[in-house]
Amino acid sequence: MFNRKRCLRRVAAIASISSLLTGCGILSSDSADDEGPIVVGTTSSPSTLDPAASWDSSWELFRNIYQTLLSYPVGATTPQPDAAESCEFSDTSNQVFRCELREGLKFSDGGTLDAKAVKHSIDRIRQINVNGGPAGLLGSLERVQAPSESEVVFYLNKPDATFPFVLATPAMSIVDPDAYPADALREDSGVVGSGPYTLQSYDEGEKAELARNDRYKGYAERKNNAVTIRYFQDSGTMVKALRDDQIDLTYRGLAAGDVVDFQGRASKEEDIQLIEGSGTDINYLVFNPKDPWAGKKEVRRAVAQVVDRAAIAHKVYRDTVDPLYSMVPKGLTGHTTGFFDDYGDPSVDKAREILTDAGITEPVPLTLWYTTDRYGSETALEFKELERQLEASKLFEVTLKSRPWKTYVEGYQKGQYPVFGRGWFPDFPDADNFIAPFVGKQNALGTPYEATKITNDLLPSSRRESDRGNVVKQFEQAQQILLDDVRLLPLWQGRQYVAASRDVSGAERALDPSTIMMLWQLSRKTSW
Repeated sequence: MFNRKRCLRRVAAIASISSLLTGCGILSSDSADDEGPIVVGTTSSPSTLDPAASWDSSWELFRNIYQTLLSYPVGATTPQPDAAESCEFSDTSNQVFRCELREGLKFSDGGTLDAKAVKHSIDRIRQINVNGGPAGLLGSLERVQAPSESEVVFYLNKPDATFPFVLATPAMSIVDPDAYPADALREDSGVVGSGPYTLQSYDEGEKAELARNDRYKGYAERKNNAVTIRYFQDSGTMVKALRDDQIDLTYRGLAAGDVVDFQGRASKEEDIQLIEGSGTDINYLVFNPKDPWAGKKEVRRAVAQVVDRAAIAHKVYRDTVDPLYSMVPKGLTGHTTGFFDDYGDPSVDKAREILTDAGITEPVPLTLWYTTDRYGSETALEFKELERQLEASKLFEVTLKSRPWKTYVEGYQKGQYPVFGRGWFPDFPDADNFIAPFVGKQNALGTPYEATKITNDLLPSSRRESDRGNVVKQFEQAQQILLDDVRLLPLWQGRQYVAASRDVSGAERALDPSTIMMLWQLSRKTSW
């Protein structure tokens, strides 16, 4: 048996996730590990344990303890059956979606998981209707029916080829009707799901202990028996824990400086492997239309004209992210570079002209908010750089404020912030998911954005197309509307980095298309 405490440390390995999915992995595992739980560190802690309340990082835990009808086996880019045996549109208009459940499904407490439980789980999302919650994903759903114990039928109010992607999000996790009220959120820290793991214990903001769920029936082939997730407030403490063998792997929140450091050690003896891959997560600013200054389009345009994305990517993130000029990231059908095409390079003179033409001649007071513990330790540095850029123009007077994620969410949902920063990790790999969540009366930001051309025309038109390569025109028009309004200002697009102990296998296969970690893919090497 390979003993990780006594082994000689090897050189760091840097590998592309995309290439490893199509070829041989850099590490291999002979069998599931019995030496105790694999410990994963992250700076992204859940805001809730109830799927009906979450459209955020809580999904990373949900994917592993709950089950959805559809999900993403390794290598899949379209949803495949999980709790379902099969699912398909049963009409030609993409408005009736039927799923047949696997036989013998059970919740972790032994209760029966049947079609009524699925209906209950979806219906309560809309019934509870949390502000900024996942009900916004179900805009095309008219009703759910359970005609038998094993059959679930979803009737849509309009064609929606993206609906299978929605069902594959952890927001649509199936919960036990006996443990989750139909009209209220579950308030305790318990979980009754049917996923690959059970939640053995949970200490909010500290750790979650997961153990193999022996009642699970689904596609996941678990390569370990237990995983502990530790939640960190900052990247430095997390990386120190990795180097000190207190955790086995880091995910979410790895600081740019640590990435560069690990890359620089590739030719030296090192006990850490760095796995690198392309990502579709984005970072952006949101302007509150009810704020007396941020609500003015000319102010928003002037900010867009001053912000230097390349400087942020280089100075703050040390080129571990890429400048982004539209809400749809590179690599997805429909991506454009609208903000660069319209604004070009940063220009104080052009920004001053925008404001002057609007009759604004004094420096504009703006308060920018960010979260202290969601996206990594660079977030504070990023906002200090934004402050520096805006104030250096002499056109703005900037105040920076911050809060921890849990109270930060409450603040922007109540409309308290004039300008605030957000990141977006995709619900599913389609341009729709970088447009639809941010518009409409109810959206992921909790800030109404009634872009009726997008919500009533462009999105419905694109969702009639099962071939997603045929929707470029609609998404280009949608991005032009977002560009003209400047309610959302894209800043950068991320890459995926996972740092792990040399004796951990499977990290290169563990990220699904939404960049959520499938913890069951992780294992410890039993031999070299």
